[in-house]
Amino acid sequence: MDNRSNTIAGWVLAGCVCALGLSIASGMAFHGGRPEKMGYPIEGVEEGGGGGAAAEAPIATRLATADVAKGQASFAKCAACHTITQGGANGVGPNLYATLGEAIAQGKGGFAFSEALKAKGGTWGFDNMDAWLKSPRKFADGTKMTFAGLGNAEERANVIAYLNAQGSNLPLPAAPAAGAAPAAGAPAGDAATNKDGAATLGNTADVQNAATPASGAPSVDPAAAERAPK
Repeated sequence: MDNRSNTIAGWVLAGCVCALGLSIASGMAFHGGRPEKMGYPIEGVEEGGGGGAAAEAPIATRLATADVAKGQASFAKCAACHTITQGGANGVGPNLYATLGEAIAQGKGGFAFSEALKAKGGTWGFDNMDAWLKSPRKFADGTKMTFAGLGNAEERANVIAYLNAQGSNLPLPAAPAAGAAPAAGAPAGDAATNKDGAATLGNTADVQNAATPASGAPSVDPAAAERAPK
């Protein structure tokens, strides 16, 4: 009887030793932790060693392919606080009809704008509307608007195109040529506005025509001019 008990105890002990050995070996072969390269992307988690998020295209470039219908669908996120119909009443936020081209934080039926937004000054253009929709708090620290913003650049362009179609109808800015940098001191994307809030854009065709000789005008060859008798 004692021999049998000793045999059973020996087998149990041997099994425990084997299990412990396998656990240690597997721990050495397989370690936990985040893999160097994810098998699939995880939303909101950046890859280690990356160079950060890709730079967004300028709003002028995004507006060239913006979808007004998609912008209207996205505006549903704003409808709890804003109306956008002509003559619509203010709610938690102001009515947004014909907002692009208007003075920032003025008018709108006497809506009580925050002092932070009033301090921005100027008029609503495509660039500053893009910045506002991306992060209201970063645009005007102290704003009453509690909406966190739209992080997707294409979605913002769609919403701006929709807003523009609701009573503003400003001409869209020309998309910059690939690799071209804006001229020094020239704003990128925003339309200039006159005292009535109407947008005014320079006609690039006029500049091109001014640089092109009139049809039929003789061209002068500098080399031929030097060889001409004096």
